Amino acid sequence: MYNILVVDDEPLICKGLAGLLTSSGLAIDDIATAYSGQEALDYIRMGDIDLLVTDIQMGEMNGIELMQQAKIVKPWVQTIIISAHETFQYAQRALQLGARDYLIKPLNSEQFLDSVRSVLLKLDKPAPQVEQFLMADNEHFRMDEPPSGRTERLNQRLATEPEQSELADLHDESELGLIGPYFAVIKMKLALKQGTESSFSSQDIRLIQYATLNIAKELLEQEPHTLAFYSPERDINIILQWSEQEMEENAGGKIHHLEMIGRSLHHHVEQHLKQSCTVGISQILRGTEFLSVLSRQADKAMLWSQQLHDFHVFYYGDFNWHNYAHETSQEVLSSQSNRIVENTRQYIEDYYRQKGLTIHEVAKNNHVSPNYLSYLFKKYTGSSLWEYVVKLRMEESRSLILNTDLRRYEIAERVGYESPEHFSKIFKKYFGVSPSELKK
Repeated sequence: MYNILVVDDEPLICKGLAGLLTSSGLAIDDIATAYSGQEALDYIRMGDIDLLVTDIQMGEMNGIELMQQAKIVKPWVQTIIISAHETFQYAQRALQLGARDYLIKPLNSEQFLDSVRSVLLKLDKPAPQVEQFLMADNEHFRMDEPPSGRTERLNQRLATEPEQSELADLHDESELGLIGPYFAVIKMKLALKQGTESSFSSQDIRLIQYATLNIAKELLEQEPHTLAFYSPERDINIILQWSEQEMEENAGGKIHHLEMIGRSLHHHVEQHLKQSCTVGISQILRGTEFLSVLSRQADKAMLWSQQLHDFHVFYYGDFNWHNYAHETSQEVLSSQSNRIVENTRQYIEDYYRQKGLTIHEVAKNNHVSPNYLSYLFKKYTGSSLWEYVVKLRMEESRSLILNTDLRRYEIAERVGYESPEHFSKIFKKYFGVSPSELKK
C-alpha cells in the first residue's frame, strides 16, 4: 500500500487529482493534499510518503525547490511534476533531480494515472532477481560482467597520484569517459562475510555484488556522465562529473546532491538486497589529476563507521581532519558532535518562528551536511530535528491560545506557518484537538 502527497496552490486541482487517485483502483493507503511547498515539507518530514505529485509554480517555494528539499529529507521519495508551462529548463532540472515524469496541464486523466501506476510499479521492482539467484543452482548462471580492461584502467586512475596523472594520455581519458572537468567519487562497501556458517559462499557474494552494481547504475541513470564499476575488491566505485556550466548553475547544491545519492544507494541496497553497506562520499575537485585524492577521501570518510556504528553514509567534509590524530579521534569526535548539537539546538530556539526554515539552512550554519546533522541531533537528543522545531512551535502556540486573544491566523503567523489551515492541521495532529476546541 502506498502513501501519495498531492501539492498544488489551487485547492480544486488538489481535490480533483486526489479524487482521481481514490477511484483508480491502485493500492493506495493514504492520499494527502497540501497547498504550498512548506505545508508539503511538513507531511514529508513527519510521515511516510512514497510519491510526491507537485505543481511547479507555487508561491514562495516552487515545485523544483520542494523536490530538492524533499530529496534531502528522504531521497527515496519519488516525484511527478505537473506544470502549466512546457518550459525546457524546468523539465530538464526536474529530470536531473530524479523526477519520474513531467506532465503538462490541463492533465489528461488517463495519462496521469498511467504515470502514477508506472512509478508505483517501479517502487516494488526488486533488485535484479538476486533472491532467485541465491536460491537457484548458480552453476549455470552467467553474469554480464563489465569490460575488465576498462574497469581496470578506471581503478588505475583512482590510484594514480596527481604528479603522475599529469602525464596521462588525454585520448585515454576521453575513451574512459572522463570528461569532467569537475569530479567526485562515491564508494560503496558491502558488509559481506565469507568462511563462517552464517556467511555467504563466494558465488553468492559475487551475485550480491553484481546486483548492487545494477542498483547503482539504475539509480544513476539520470546522472549524466556517471561511471559505476567494481573496485579491485569487487565493492562499487562511482565517479560523478560535471561540466563548467553545470557547476556554475548549481555549485552550492552539488554536495547535498551527492549526499542524497549516497543515502538513496544505501536505502535501496538495504531494502532490496537486505544487506548493509557503508557509503563514502568525497568532496568535489577540478581535474582528472585529483581522482586519486577524491578516492582517498571516500575511503577515509568510511573509516568513521568504526566509531559511528549506526551511521552508514559518510561525507568527507563533515569531519575535521586536521585537529586531531586518529588514535584520539573518538574522544574529539564526541566533543565535536556535542558542540554541533548544542549549536543546532540554540539556532532552532532562535529561529523556529521563521517561515520556510529548512534543515539545509540549519546544517549550513553548522558547516555540516543535513544528513550528518540529522543523525547527530537524533542520536544526542532522542528526537529528530524537525520534531524539535514542531515541539517548540506547538508549545508556544498552545500558550498563545490559552493566554491571549490572538486569532488563529495571528498565532500561525507568529510561530512560522504560512497559513492558518496548515497550522490547524499540525496542531490537531500534535495535540489531538483543534485550536478552536482547545480554546473552548
